[in-house]
Amino acid sequence: QVSDRILGIIPLASHNQRGRGTLLIGTRQRVRAEDLVKIVEASMSSEIYELLKRPDELHVVEKAHRNPRFVEDVVREMLRRLVELHPELPAESFVLARQENFEGIHEHNAFAERFGTLSEMTPELSGEAHAGRHTTLDEWLAG
Repeated sequence: QVSDRILGIIPLASHNQRGRGTLLIGTRQRVRAEDLVKIVEASMSSEIYELLKRPDELHVVEKAHRNPRFVEDVVREMLRRLVELHPELPAESFVLARQENFEGIHEHNAFAERFGTLSEMTPELSGEAHAGRHTTLDEWLAG
């Protein structure tokens, strides 16, 4: 039957995950919290909503599955967007980007995190060598 052939070709989504993104910036430069929220939300597969009608739910689910992102992808995208939208941030600014997805069908959550100064991470974002060591939040706070 035609419908069976079509369903056999189209990959079906196996499950959805909700996630929590965190983006911390340590700098003397003024950065609006609203900008950080927008960066985090735009880095995920799709936004979420408190209340939707069923046709709108379908749109959100389809959008998320057309734009799948692993936690590592979300963290990289947060960092990329931060550097793109705030090129004025000093090289010594501290950044922590974290994503945790809450698994629905596994006993564990998915987690990724990157941290360090912009001078340590910017070369990596442009495809250059990975820095051997990154400044931790505690080290940055200690000065």
